[in-house]
Amino acid sequence: MVQLVLLAAVGHRRVIGIRNALPWHLPEDLKHFKTMTTGHVVVMGRKTFESIVERLGRPLPDRHSVVITRNRHWKPTWPKVSQSDQVSVVHDIDQLQKLSEEPIFVIGGAEIYALTLPMADRLEITEVEVDVEGDAFFPEISQEVWVRKAGPDLHSESSNLRYRFVQYLRRISE
Repeated sequence: MVQLVLLAAVGHRRVIGIRNALPWHLPEDLKHFKTMTTGHVVVMGRKTFESIVERLGRPLPDRHSVVITRNRHWKPTWPKVSQSDQVSVVHDIDQLQKLSEEPIFVIGGAEIYALTLPMADRLEITEVEVDVEGDAFFPEISQEVWVRKAGPDLHSESSNLRYRFVQYLRRISE
């Protein structure tokens, strides 16, 4: 069975975004994200995919991007297509298990996190010590379902933010 991992940076009140963008700039988390996902399948909603292409001019490099959308007519477009740009479109989360033998990383947005949380094996959360406005939120993480393993508190010199990398593992039901 394929391992499904939800990967997110989360601020206070579970904020993950505002107007289809991250509400902070944390280079250390972006590096962590790249390290975790390079060479793997990344799953995201259409709005997340479009915001990435808008910022980068293309899909995330060196990853197979899978876009979940209800719109059966939507097709990914961007100005320059490279051979390394692997993009697939699915319309049902049940199709995710058929995508790869390797771990699959779900990278947003809020609706996709909510849909995939019940199927997830692991959560990789960067807890950002910041209280910002947002319009996208990570789902509630139940302590009855997840075991939290936090790394040390860290401080970003470039953004002056405190953060920590936290892993949540699904509890084994008896």
